[in-house]
Amino acid sequence: MRLEFFDMIDRVTAYDAGSKTLSATSTVPMESPVFEGHFPGYPLVPGVLLTETMAQASGYLILALNGFTKMPFLMAVDSARFRTFVEPGATLETSAEFDIEGSGYASTRASIKSDGKAICNGELRFRIMPFPAELGDLMNERSRAIGLDLLTDGGHA
Repeated sequence: MRLEFFDMIDRVTAYDAGSKTLSATSTVPMESPVFEGHFPGYPLVPGVLLTETMAQASGYLILALNGFTKMPFLMAVDSARFRTFVEPGATLETSAEFDIEGSGYASTRASIKSDGKAICNGELRFRIMPFPAELGDLMNERSRAIGLDLLTDGGHA
């Protein structure tokens, strides 16, 4: 997890096309420029970055389900609930479940836990667009780096 680069997913641990779910893990770095302002002397992961973590897990799920032919862009967070704070060093388990798709939109339900305790959850909506050619190599490279390609090809991460 590299907070300052919005690189939120370290590893996809499970992907199931049948149940339309994806699970991923991330470890919050011990140090990050983000913590210099949030908050000096008491570092906490900003809620917006936890929302981004859920959005990225959801986005990878949508990408895998459509075979990387359409790109999801976050359009709305219909609800988000935060239950506790996340400190440096925490291991996050993020899950995303596909909800509905129609008229160029898709929605997911996502959540984050740490040590089995609920951190946050939300309902997210995405605009589904034709896959931008400029992002093809980057998205394929990133998917390989987090192990999603192994799971979509029937292998194991």
